[in-house]
Amino acid sequence: MQHSSLLVQETVNNFTELPGIGPKSALRLVLYLLKSDPEYAKKLGSSIIELRDKIKSCKICHNISDDEVCSICNDSRREEHVLCVVENLRDLMAIEDTRQFRGRYHILGGVISPIEGVGPEELHIDSLLERIERNGVQEIIMAISPTIDGDTTIFYISKLLEGKEITISTIARGVSFGGALEYTDEITLGRSIISRIPYNS
Repeated sequence: MQHSSLLVQETVNNFTELPGIGPKSALRLVLYLLKSDPEYAKKLGSSIIELRDKIKSCKICHNISDDEVCSICNDSRREEHVLCVVENLRDLMAIEDTRQFRGRYHILGGVISPIEGVGPEELHIDSLLERIERNGVQEIIMAISPTIDGDTTIFYISKLLEGKEITISTIARGVSFGGALEYTDEITLGRSIISRIPYNS
């Protein structure tokens, strides 16, 4: 769809690069911005630029953060000896929304996937092993989406931890096999965390 204004066209095109935003939704957003208070558009633009310039990756768990260490890792009320290993930020957020987990997290940054060319060296596995040794972690909850690649990742990490005095558990299979964790409803996901089961590689 071509528009009479090149500025509108360019902005619509930029919006359509966002996930889940098609041309019609993009045009609706652009027209809303044109009708809104100019200060709102400036505020929105500034917040996006500030987000990209200032957001950091937590040096401990790889969560997003305003500082070098995220608020979860800085929370002294969290159980330091229980670590929930997740694939990505969205999974961490999904589990936090359940309000059922009071330990700490470790984001892998993906799963092992030979088809996609993702090997263990592309993931935050080394830093996970370092945290386990440094902090005396007693339990790891593998909260990874139940897919073939997810199970491969769990198996690989469990093999690296063989012989160590650490409990490895997985979320209960109330989460269906092949399903993405981020799309699981909060009640099911929360119960899966509480009803976690020992992992037997």
